[in-house]
Amino acid sequence: MKSTTMLGILLAVLGVLALAYQGFSYTREKKVLDVGPIHATRDDTQHVSLPPIIGGLALLGGVALIVIGSKQ
Repeated sequence: MKSTTMLGILLAVLGVLALAYQGFSYTREKKVLDVGPIHATRDDTQHVSLPPIIGGLALLGGVALIVIGSKQ
């Protein structure tokens, strides 16, 4: 396969995933208390939203690269 087609497939798959999930979450551990041998931590969950326009543009760009790669 040509590199343009491979890049297009990857971009299209990422665009579909971005449209399906519309973001991702991650967890961070923060120290709350640290006194001698006593340690207290707290888990904070953060959510990062991806606008649907990003997923749509990635999908359209991937399809365009697939078409360009197939014509070459």
